[in-house]
Amino acid sequence: MLSGFQTAHDRRIIGLMSGTSADGIDAALIHLRERDDGLFPELLGFDTIDFPPGLRDRVMEVSDPETGRIDELSRLHFELGELFARAAAIVTESAGLSMAEVDLIGSHGQTVHHSPERAARFGVQTGATLQIGDPSVIAQRTGVVTVGDFRAADVARGGQGAPLVPYVDYLLFKHPAKSRGLLNLGGIANLTVLPADPKPEEVMAFDTGPANMLIDAVAWMETGQAMDRDGAGARRGTPSEELVDSILAMPYFQRTPPKSTGRELFGGPCVESLVRAGREAGLKAEDLLATVTEITVRSIEDACRRFVEPVVTRLDEMIVSGGGAKNGFLLERLAGVLSPVEVTTSDDHGLSSDAKEAVAFAILADRTVRARPGSLPGATGADRPAVLGKICLPG
Repeated sequence: MLSGFQTAHDRRIIGLMSGTSADGIDAALIHLRERDDGLFPELLGFDTIDFPPGLRDRVMEVSDPETGRIDELSRLHFELGELFARAAAIVTESAGLSMAEVDLIGSHGQTVHHSPERAARFGVQTGATLQIGDPSVIAQRTGVVTVGDFRAADVARGGQGAPLVPYVDYLLFKHPAKSRGLLNLGGIANLTVLPADPKPEEVMAFDTGPANMLIDAVAWMETGQAMDRDGAGARRGTPSEELVDSILAMPYFQRTPPKSTGRELFGGPCVESLVRAGREAGLKAEDLLATVTEITVRSIEDACRRFVEPVVTRLDEMIVSGGGAKNGFLLERLAGVLSPVEVTTSDDHGLSSDAKEAVAFAILADRTVRARPGSLPGATGADRPAVLGKICLPG
């Protein structure tokens, strides 16, 4: 535990996040107040800083075992550290503060490989995960204590290293009478299940499957747009039941939680196969967008039926966050298949759906410097809760 953090009950913390879409950095600055009755994060500033042209392509290259090179990976590790530090400076300035007024930074980094399944080699058995964007660079550039590399400790304890946001969901969204689902629709969809008045060990969480990863990729390939804004294209199309069923037949969806996934299953090869099959079947762009949107909806519906209902019978409320919370058609479809569960967004509960993941890593960083666990074994499959991340000091 770092001196100064032990007794401080109010602190300003920056959370930095770049997701599986690898197109930019979400930066949130919060004023975190800790009281006997809980944590209270106030969002002071939020910015999304786009990656420079060509950087996303380079991230995708190093993430692919066929094209990745160690020299490029090493250089990107430091270049992204500089860009994360710049994002921290931008959100601090936009909030009207100076970096000297910031107490702590938590940076998720950029995942380039996630393979948590344990494999035996060289007489040891381990999983593996790698996030780049060196937190040492962030600490040196900003002059602020920085926590990074959050996932490794949980993987070392035999966990999936994901999802990590569920501990924050538990701290902020538990309810004495309602059972709640916290659904984050980023590149991947992940779900936290909070029974009414839950104990930490009763929380379940897992990745349900793809979300914006497939939708955005198809939008780009078929329309040249970065996303299907508000789901307008999917709304006009008709999903291919054959293609939906072919994806939902993948073994991942039948696996029992805890489980996590990412670009390794639902990245380029999956998208290219889907688009090729759709074109061969004569599907229009709108039909392909409807198909990948339906894959997201049905995989979430199936996860609730298969894994959630045996635990909590039925959710009272599903609270949605992430970029997918702005996709009106996707939310309509979710409300339809999950009825009578009430579907809301985290904005309705006072926390920006855009900023929620970045806020989560700010709170996780605070737990790290206080030597408090930040993971839930029921979410990750680890053998015990772990204090997450590595602490990098400035100076």
